Amino acid sequence: MLLLLFSLSFSSKADNICPVTQVGLCDPIVVEEITNVDVVTETINDGTGVTTITTTTTDINTTTVTNETSVDILDSDNGFVPSSKDGKMSIDWGGQGSASMPSGSTCGDLGTDKCAMITGSGNSTSINGVSGMGTTFVQTIDISDLDISNGGKTNYSIKVYKPDKDDSIYMHITGKNGAITQFSGTDVLSASGVVTGYSEYNGGFEFAGNLTSLIVEVGGRDIALSVGVMFDDVSVNVLYNVISNIVSQTITSVESYVAINIVDDTITDLLEDIFDNNIIEVENGNIEITPTSQTEVTYDSVEAELAPPSAEQFEIKLETETGENINAEVSIQEIETELEIEVSEVEVEVKVKTETVSEKVEVAKVKTVDVKKPITKAEIKTQKIEKAKAIVKKMGKDSYSSANQQKQLLIISVLGDTKTFFDSQQKQLTDITGFFSDVKLSGGTISDNNLSSYLMNVYEDQAMNDLVNLQYR
Repeated sequence: MLLLLFSLSFSSKADNICPVTQVGLCDPIVVEEITNVDVVTETINDGTGVTTITTTTTDINTTTVTNETSVDILDSDNGFVPSSKDGKMSIDWGGQGSASMPSGSTCGDLGTDKCAMITGSGNSTSINGVSGMGTTFVQTIDISDLDISNGGKTNYSIKVYKPDKDDSIYMHITGKNGAITQFSGTDVLSASGVVTGYSEYNGGFEFAGNLTSLIVEVGGRDIALSVGVMFDDVSVNVLYNVISNIVSQTITSVESYVAINIVDDTITDLLEDIFDNNIIEVENGNIEITPTSQTEVTYDSVEAELAPPSAEQFEIKLETETGENINAEVSIQEIETELEIEVSEVEVEVKVKTETVSEKVEVAKVKTVDVKKPITKAEIKTQKIEKAKAIVKKMGKDSYSSANQQKQLLIISVLGDTKTFFDSQQKQLTDITGFFSDVKLSGGTISDNNLSSYLMNVYEDQAMNDLVNLQYR
């Protein structure tokens, strides 16, 4: 037994699909990489053939990149913030500077429920580093349960009503991994001096790496000290990359067998029979086998196929004692008496006395390779049986076809010599002389027995009447 081991290793490219340093969202993708291939070849020689088993083990690394979402983390129903910190702004979040929580018509196009109003007129820097601040609404949100580790983006949405063009409002978000700031972004929604009225703002900030918490700050200034800028329906959504790696292993085994100098006669005969009796065509990689037309099988054709070779006529060469060659065709019955046969590898030598040639040769040497003695009936039957066996064997797996079944029945008939079996039975039956008579019955009227008729009609009717009348007595 011979054992070979072959191994290949490959460097992984999965790290380049969505690297740790990626800022923002990666494109969703699925990548399969072959990381290692082991090939083991086992060879077994059992004397009759060689079996080769090739087993291939392949390690496959499947990398999948998807973009997941946190849903709205400022919706208290999602479990990230309590109702007091909800983005519906029913309650003040807390922060720097003065603020109020009006409702009704004061909120303008924001609706009749409560909204948040920036009333501070100061001009300082907020605790999150935003300058020009008079009032802030701020809160910190824990998002560690999201297991963000491969970067992403925070999206926000906020509705603003600014009746005084001199007021201002901004949106700020800081993202942290523990105590480390991963990103910090500020969008000025409406600057001082810009007439906006009611508007809805959407934006976002990209980040890389891990993220465990967000600081959301909404701030601005009230310049005219009358009605400050108001906002409501704040939402923050976190989209982040998720990278998963699955290592799978496939094992493929291929076994092949090569015979050593072995010829199976059965297979060879079967193949010969298939090609002899069918038309083999290959078209577009498909093999079509169409049976050829079958020759009608009859008793006479089978009998001829089983018949042994004729041993009646032989061409022989006669050589006289003087060396003269005399060619003649003689039958085996014409060769008289003594046959002294000496068999060698290539010839048969026969000494005969014959009168069948043009001149009389008392003693002649006959040399031929085709001289045979007449075969007996037993030998003929034996030869027929051997031929029958060879014919049936050649049928192979096709021996159960209708044509071959018919042929086998005819072979049995020929071997049993049933063709003339009933010839001796077909005799004409002869009638026994005098068995039939020529006497004929004459036609006419046969006279009735009047007395019998009278007794039947009279006495029998009276007896019946007496029997019926018994029931009335």
